[in-house]
Amino acid sequence: MNSSQKLPLRKQLVLQAILLFITFIVLFPIMWIVSLSLDPRGISRPTELNLIPPGASLQAYKDVMAQPTANPVSFAQLALNSLFLTGGVSLFSVGVAITAAYTFSRKKFPGRKFLMLGIITVLMLPAIATIAPLFVTLNQIRIGDFNLRNSLWGVGLAMVAAALPFAIWNLKGYLDTIPKDLEEAAIIDGASPNQVFFRIILPLAVPALAVTFFIAFLGGWTEFALSWQFLTDPQDFTLSMALWNMTGQYAGSVPWSHFAAMSIMVALPVAVIYLALQKYIVGGLTIGSVK
Repeated sequence: MNSSQKLPLRKQLVLQAILLFITFIVLFPIMWIVSLSLDPRGISRPTELNLIPPGASLQAYKDVMAQPTANPVSFAQLALNSLFLTGGVSLFSVGVAITAAYTFSRKKFPGRKFLMLGIITVLMLPAIATIAPLFVTLNQIRIGDFNLRNSLWGVGLAMVAAALPFAIWNLKGYLDTIPKDLEEAAIIDGASPNQVFFRIILPLAVPALAVTFFIAFLGGWTEFALSWQFLTDPQDFTLSMALWNMTGQYAGSVPWSHFAAMSIMVALPVAVIYLALQKYIVGGLTIGSVK
């Protein structure tokens, strides 16, 4: 007999009611945003609550796909920019971080403690505090008409500077939990250091890699401050910049149905990534809870 069968019926009903109430609180804002995105009236401010708007339509999604803001840039171009920026930063950060974390976890070398202290120091700094030095540094790199600061490549480098320290620290903490006996046994069996890393360490580190990648992807996908300060060409703008444009410079002129549709379309890729990595993320988040 499980624990739920031991509970009296009254307590079970109370618990179920509480869970349903919590579920309603969590899902209600999402349902309202979906409702606003389907509202065909094009209201500039939501003044009433209609979960099922009269004459529901997908017109707002079509308009957003064609041109989300007054800038002559389509949603597809904005999405490609965000995907290029976020995907590149996430993959590069995780790829470099796993090798660095393995070195910090397994190797003893001069300056190791100093470098780890430097990583912790960077983690303690707020990301917004690095905008000014990064802006000045990247702005000095010019090749003809190309300015590294005013490009997606420059923003990507700046984002890597923020994502890499966390990735190294997070992965090192996990690699410390992998028994060294596995590596020693493989070496005794004739495995090379590269084979140990790629065939033993990497497969065991998949949950931690998934968590680190997802956190880096989430941070990059929603990143706004660096992009807004660095980029000036609308063709390089990201989805988060376009979403701000709909509520900032163009506030009052953009219908709420368009803003709601844009919000849903911006949030959807993050949800897809989470669902794709869910089984690894759940395992990775519990790493270290049980020895």
